[in-house]
Amino acid sequence: MDLNTVTEVISPAQVGQWRPGDAWLGGGTALFGEPRPHLTRLLDLTAADWPALTLRDDGLEIAATCTIAELAASGYDIAEKCCHAFLASFKIWNVATVGGNLCAALPAGPMIALGAALDGTVLLQSPEGERTLPVADFVTGEGTTVLREGELLRSMHLPASALTAVTAYRQGSLHAHGRSGVLVVGRSDRDGLTVTVTAATRRPYVLRFAEPPTAELMSVALAERIPDDAYVDDVHGLPAWRRHMTRLYAEQIRAELVA
Repeated sequence: MDLNTVTEVISPAQVGQWRPGDAWLGGGTALFGEPRPHLTRLLDLTAADWPALTLRDDGLEIAATCTIAELAASGYDIAEKCCHAFLASFKIWNVATVGGNLCAALPAGPMIALGAALDGTVLLQSPEGERTLPVADFVTGEGTTVLREGELLRSMHLPASALTAVTAYRQGSLHAHGRSGVLVVGRSDRDGLTVTVTAATRRPYVLRFAEPPTAELMSVALAERIPDDAYVDDVHGLPAWRRHMTRLYAEQIRAELVA
């Protein structure tokens, strides 16, 4: 979609160049997806030339401008699975960015699922300085995040311990090539078992168990931690279906990881 109110595209040298009417431009697949008549200028982040992936002793740093194709080729199985949840063409894979998917804050955003499931954190930058937040707290609802005016998502960090943990993954859609209606990721490590629910809900929900839970405990935790009004209601699935599939997938993941 054309953003016909935009009159200028620049390569920002620093975060402080932000002004009202600006938007950060990564891949643009989300930005150009709907009308945004309030925008007059785009700040092209691709000119920053950030390394897409940086492997460190403490984990993996993923630049906001890292494309889905680059992340899928990183060699981490759970990352590749989450990338496939896009169910998008190779054109989208090679343009859409990790940062764009996080900031769009769509319930079906698989980078939200990946970051929340692996205890990832995001680095946010603004003229006032930097702050780091858990991915699970970054998204607050459908299309809403904690980003402040002019603030930039610079990168997402996934800790080494979570990247090497045993994981399990379930994704469901109403159609073979439809948007994710439910996405549940489980992780088992020395701290216990973690189950993360996204796509079905307006924001991520992370359930932690210090000891392997029973099927009954998992069912109770899901009912208590995720209220009925948290489930999304749209053309990609009714709340009752999303709730049912979330509980079904969570039990499958519990059984798989406990075994």
